[in-house]
Amino acid sequence: MSTTDVTLAIDGSIARATFVTDGGLNVLSSTVLDRVHAVAEEVRRADGVRVLVLAAEGKVFVAGADIKELSGLDAAGALAISERGNRAFDAIEHLPCVTIARIHGAALGGGLEVALACDFRIAVKDAKIGLPESSLGLIPGWRGISRVRALGGAKYVRRLTHTAAAVSALEAQCLGVVDDVADDAAGLDAKVDERIAELRRGSPHAIRMIKQALRGGDESRAFADCFAHREAKEGMAAFVEKRPAAWMKEG
Repeated sequence: MSTTDVTLAIDGSIARATFVTDGGLNVLSSTVLDRVHAVAEEVRRADGVRVLVLAAEGKVFVAGADIKELSGLDAAGALAISERGNRAFDAIEHLPCVTIARIHGAALGGGLEVALACDFRIAVKDAKIGLPESSLGLIPGWRGISRVRALGGAKYVRRLTHTAAAVSALEAQCLGVVDDVADDAAGLDAKVDERIAELRRGSPHAIRMIKQALRGGDESRAFADCFAHREAKEGMAAFVEKRPAAWMKEG
């Protein structure tokens, strides 16, 4: 039986986590959820990581949860696996670095939910995006409803969940769920690289503060805290001196 794993490679300021399944589709079992959490924690502890790219090998990004495992759960077990997934995906959302989901093939159910925990989602145009849980008599279990609502509103939650039908990456972009769309796999890698290059402009500390504010943190306090950090001093000095800030030149 094929099992999904998540590999992690860190090259300077770029970390790449990849779902891998030998001879099968990538699915999210409780073991994989724990691995996602462990990878997020490893990235959080790593020095100098500015971007995490969450990607996958094989035919799809992630096909969804492990339905065989879910079918054996009672209500208590379902609550436990929901909390397990939330711990993993929240760890991704709370990373101080920028996170990008590179989506090909399909991101369905839990596959979309893990992508929604990222800051950006970039997909190939023929990717299938959806939350089909209602066709199984279920609802999304890992904050998919609240994250789609935050991106586009309740009507887009209904579009994805009530019909249980997948949409194209282009339609998902119109719904606000996907940020950018590429024509093919080569174009997808180029789009991801372009976004990484754009992100060089932002101070790592400022981005960390912005992410905290987006999660409901005190914006005034975050603004004030920037003035106690060396990057604010460097950024304002670079502006006055008409030169790039030091972090813009970092690899």
